[in-house]
Amino acid sequence: MLLTRVLTAAVLLGAFLAAVLLLERQGFAVLVAGVIALGAFEWGRLAGFGPAASAGYAAACVAGYGAVLDTAAVPFLLWAAALFWLAGVPWWLRAGVAPGRVSLALAGIIVLVPAGLAMASLSRTDLVCVLGLTWVADSAAYFAGRTWGQRKLAPTVSPGKTWEGVAGGAVGCILYAIIWAVADSEFRGRVEGAFWIPLLAGTLLLSGLSVVGDLFESALKRQAGAKDSGKLLPGHGGVLDRIDSATATLPVALLLLRATGST
Repeated sequence: MLLTRVLTAAVLLGAFLAAVLLLERQGFAVLVAGVIALGAFEWGRLAGFGPAASAGYAAACVAGYGAVLDTAAVPFLLWAAALFWLAGVPWWLRAGVAPGRVSLALAGIIVLVPAGLAMASLSRTDLVCVLGLTWVADSAAYFAGRTWGQRKLAPTVSPGKTWEGVAGGAVGCILYAIIWAVADSEFRGRVEGAFWIPLLAGTLLLSGLSVVGDLFESALKRQAGAKDSGKLLPGHGGVLDRIDSATATLPVALLLLRATGST
């Protein structure tokens, strides 16, 4: 199982990097539309829709993404997503994920479409760096949790997650951000003096959001009685299982980069 998981992750990473390096922006935007479609179909199934309705829901999400891409609506949707992840989802997790299909369908749109817009809008370097931070957060949290985990973070939603894992993920992200700031010559010129404060604060915010994104999808799966969002990716489950953290971090990361003039 572990070998299958590692091999699948390696193939996905290679395919993603190839797409980033080789595809023109229009082609990459089409690829992002495909990811939204797959994720939306899985979301529809977890929300209780049948196959046909889930396919229609996926088509609607892709149509919405295509309709607003490169329009003045993008910043509005990014801010809506940021508010959803920072305020709506924590409240929702405390109250329990709502069982209504309509509310879950609306949530899926705000989860998937702004994240897709952020992917298509970020520069290739910034996209790789932001996703790298998300992967570091997940990996560092996993290993720290396995090594030192004692206090459960959300036992009714995701029993394996611990506060120690969250702390490990945050430390890993801080180290990653420092390395990024030093290694990226263009970014390094902006990171000096007081700029380190918003950089590290933003890094901690994104690290926390990666956990929130993971927990929200875990809550949705638990409500649906599903272990994984799908079976498309051997050893990993579905597309949502791989992008759950990124859906929360991408819109906020783009807003932070724009606010600091870094993109």
